[in-house]
Parts: sequence; C-alpha cells; structure tokens
Amino acid sequence: MRAFCATHDPAATPRAAFLSARFDAGLAAVHYPVGHGGLGLPRTLQTAADEEFARAGSAKPDNGYNVIGLGMAAPTIIAFGTDEQQARWLKPLWLGDEIWCQLFSEPGAGSDLASLATRAVRDGDEWVVNGQKVWTSLAHHARWGLLLARTDPGVPKHAGLSYFVLDMHAEGVEVRPLRQLTGEAEVNEVFITGARVPDASRLGDVGAGWQVANATLMNERVSIGNAASVPREAGGIGYVASEWRQRPELRTAELHQRLLALWAEAEVARLAGERLRQQLAAGQPGPEGSAGKLTFARLNQEISAFELELLGADGLTYDDWSMRRSGSSDYARGAGYRYLRARANSIEGGTSEILRNIIAERVLGLPAEPRTDTKVPWKDLPR
Repeated sequence: MRAFCATHDPAATPRAAFLSARFDAGLAAVHYPVGHGGLGLPRTLQTAADEEFARAGSAKPDNGYNVIGLGMAAPTIIAFGTDEQQARWLKPLWLGDEIWCQLFSEPGAGSDLASLATRAVRDGDEWVVNGQKVWTSLAHHARWGLLLARTDPGVPKHAGLSYFVLDMHAEGVEVRPLRQLTGEAEVNEVFITGARVPDASRLGDVGAGWQVANATLMNERVSIGNAASVPREAGGIGYVASEWRQRPELRTAELHQRLLALWAEAEVARLAGERLRQQLAAGQPGPEGSAGKLTFARLNQEISAFELELLGADGLTYDDWSMRRSGSSDYARGAGYRYLRARANSIEGGTSEILRNIIAERVLGLPAEPRTDTKVPWKDLPR
C-alpha cells in the first residue's frame, strides 16, 4: 500500500488514472483474484487497505449507483466467471464505469423464482432470449444485467435454468420505469424480445443457473443486511437518536423505553453483522446472511415508524416528491421518506417470508415444507 502511494501520489495523479492504477496493482479489493483487481487475500484485510488509502488522502470510486455490481455481480463473476469474463467486467464495474442490474423476478415468478418463464434458446454461438422481468433496480442506468433464464423446459424447474450476462443496450431490450410509493422510479420492468446473448456471456454451465443464482442471492442478502462495517448509531437509529437529543419537548417516558429497546436491537444487529462479515471472510456467504437481511428489514421498518410517531405532525412533511425520481434513493431525505421507503425492505432482496423458510430449513434444520413441483418437468406445471 505504502509503496503504491509513494509511486502514485494521490494529490498529483488524476483521479481516473489513480483508480485505474490501483486496480491494476491488485489494491481495488484485496480479495479479488490476482490479476483482476485483487491479491487473493482474505476479505478482512480490506479494512486495512481502506484505512491506508484514507490516510494517504486518495480518491475513492463513486459507486453510489453500482450497489448491485459491487454486492452481487462482482462476487458472482469471481466465483463462476472465466479469466476472460473477469478481465472484461471486473475493472469497469469496480471503477463505476459500467452499472449492473439483476434480471431475476418476473410477474409470475417472484418468491418462487425457479418457476420463471423467460426463455433462452440456443442458436449457434448465441442464445435468443424472450421474456419479461420486473422490479429491476437501476435497469434504467445499467450497462449489464444478471439474467436468469430457462434453457430446458423439459426438466424440473430448478434444473432447466442457465445464467447469462445481458447487454442492456442490446436490440430487443426495453426498460420501462415503475413509480413507487416514494414518488421515485428506482425499479423497472424489462421486456426482452429476441435479444441475442453470446454464449461467451454465460456464467456457469448450461443448466446450472440455479446454483449460480443462489450465490448471487446470498451475496445480495449480505450486501443489504450486512453491507459494510458501520459505526454505532449508523442508519435509521442514528436519525432518531439525533432528534431525541435535539428536541427534549418530544420526550415522554413511554417513548424513552421504546427508543431504548430499538437502540439496543440496532446495536445487537450491528454487532451480529460484524461477526457475520468475519465468517464470510473465509468463503462464500451461506444461508446465515438471510438472518441479517431479515433483521434489517424488520428493524428498519420499526425504527422509521417510531421516528414518525416521535415527530408527530413534523414527521408528515415530505421533501420534494419529484426529487431524484430517475435515480436511486437518498435515505437522508427526511423521516417521511424513510418511512415510505422502508416498506420495500421486507420485499427487496428476498421477501421476509421466504427468508424465514430459508433460516428454518437451512440454518435451524427444521423439516422442509412439502413440495409437489420439484420433480415435475417445468412444461407440465400449471401456471
């Protein structure tokens, strides 16, 4: 780190050149593969790298729009991508030059993702894709999409899926925004009509899409519920605690007890996230990440509701409804916004109901729910 900064003065090197050189030196994310932005080191050393760059006053990549790229696409590409795919996609992803989205959910396949109907049919060295995806965050900004599609309808639904990287600028890809409760359009529906995907853009084997998708989903839940090490009173509980300290006229004994309980829960969740991140440093995330995401959703909704109650009439005010409608959400926009935006937390990244099933079956070892559709060819299932 110090040797790199000695030869690339952060104050004198143009920002783009500095970040590009940092990636080439294997110091973008130290757990990335050697030759592809990393050093193949444990994830836990990334904190040390970040602190050293901060001391040097170096530029940081602006990845505000690329949370899906960093949290989901990069880990999937590292786990399943070829050297050529890693060389093509990881650097512009990390630099924020290319934005990513996730093309999983469909109008008829949300929680039961394996029942999806988007088809990919082989045509020489390409696949022809037809179908519709929905709730696709950042599709209106994305250059690439993580696409799960059905390549064999004659086998059970989990076995007939394959995983591709779709060029969102390709002919036959149409993105339409969906307006949310907040007034924004973070999410979209995507219509895919005869779009062609090179076989070289397939991640994993043909028919192994469910395995690849599960790795993506596990990383997604970790990135939502345990994205990064955070200080005490970060996030929603920090906004509430600040209001409590600054406005004594709002305080009552009953509200005080409820705030203390929420504050303690937020701190427990933060510390549990720290422990989970230490466990993840040893390998790929498992179903335990679902617990972090489940806790985050419930707690965030309870905290935002408490904040609205605490502020009374002041909590009903709302910043400009048209603000940033074409971009991503800004959680610092006010209590009213935070309350409305938190409604989506129990849906995005896997519904809370599905996460409870995952925890029950794969973490606690409870009997699985009876299923009658896992051994029937997909084409024979009622839809």
